[in-house]
Amino acid sequence: MFQRVLALLKKDILLELRQKHMLYGILLYVAATIFVIYLSIPNSPDAIIWNSLFWIIQLFICVNAVAKSFLQEGRGRMLYFYTLVSPVEFIISKLLYNALLMLAMSLIALVLFFIFLGNPLANTLSFAGIVLLGGLGISLVFTIMSALAAKAQQNAALIAILGFPVILPELLLLMKLSKAAFAEVFREGALMQMAGLTLAMDGLVVLLAIILYPYLWKE
Repeated sequence: MFQRVLALLKKDILLELRQKHMLYGILLYVAATIFVIYLSIPNSPDAIIWNSLFWIIQLFICVNAVAKSFLQEGRGRMLYFYTLVSPVEFIISKLLYNALLMLAMSLIALVLFFIFLGNPLANTLSFAGIVLLGGLGISLVFTIMSALAAKAQQNAALIAILGFPVILPELLLLMKLSKAAFAEVFREGALMQMAGLTLAMDGLVVLLAIILYPYLWKE
């Protein structure tokens, strides 16, 4: 099982590298969006606005990066995968690939925010860890939404319609968690508790994907 998951993950990475225009398109979207924010705000925004803008950008980056995950898989290719691997192996490979892609995009977005909008953080390393944790959670949710949308006549609009209500609780938790990185002093116990809750939500999403995706696979 592990080898088949790695083979599927390698396939997705190679396809991404061969279709570089799609990867460059996402990078251009990230850079252009942050640059427009920079032009719209003459001075560096305060911590609250900076934090809010960052997570809003993260959300839309994830929609653009993860949406194509299942939508680019044609019916013929899916039938071919059906004969080779199990649905659990397939969905795990997609979750891993989108998580890696979103983690990379999250770090790039964070660096660009520092360049264009300054660094109001008191604990940069803590915020970077929260960003990686948040990117992981958001990518997992939208991967499942992409799988559902792919079964609904390839309608990409369903990803946003289904995903936003589901992601809002985790997004609010991440915004609250990230506020600790702006404070000079914060309670370590409370921070670890919220981070643990976020990880538990991510684990629940993975578990639901493993349980529910086989039913979509049969369709």
